[in-house]
Amino acid sequence: MAVETDVLDELRRLRTRIPRLTGSLAATVDGLVLAHDVPDTEPEGLAALTAAALGVAYRMTDAASRGDFRELLVRGSGGYVATYAAGTTAVLTLLAEDRVNVGRLHLEGRRSGARIADLLATRVGPGTGRHADRPAPEERLATMAPATDRPIGTLPVRTPQRPTHQPRPQTGT
Repeated sequence: MAVETDVLDELRRLRTRIPRLTGSLAATVDGLVLAHDVPDTEPEGLAALTAAALGVAYRMTDAASRGDFRELLVRGSGGYVATYAAGTTAVLTLLAEDRVNVGRLHLEGRRSGARIADLLATRVGPGTGRHADRPAPEERLATMAPATDRPIGTLPVRTPQRPTHQPRPQTGT
C-alpha cells in the first residue's frame, strides 16, 4: 500500500475521532500535498499557506526561545485551523468548527501527526509511494551532498549582488 493511501486512511480515521472536524490535510513542509480530506477547500492552496505559516511559526518559536516548532492554532469567527508537526518533513493541518473540543483536537492532532511521521519514515523508499524510484532515506543520506544548515521551516534569505555588467549611462533628452 502506498504512503499516500496510508496517510489518507489516517486522515479519515481522524475525522471519526474528532466531532466537528471539517477537514484535514497532510503536506510536506515545502507545501506539497501528501493526502487530504478537505471538502470545499482547495488542498494545494491550503498546503501552500500551511508552509508559509510554518515558516512564520518556526521563526516565532526561535525568536521567543521556545524550542522546536510543535503546533500552531488559529481561531477565526467560523472555527479553527490547527497545524501540527508530523516529523521533520511533514505537517498536519486540521480544520474544525468553532464549537470543537480544542483539547480533543490537540490530543488527536498530536497523535495523528506522530502516526503520519512514522508512516513517512517507515514507508519511503523503493516500491512505495509517489517516489518509488528514489532510494530509501538511509541510502539517500549516504549519497547526498551535505545538507544545508538551515533548519526545516525557515525561509532562505537572498542577498542582493552587484550586477556583473555596468549599466548603460542614460542620456538626457
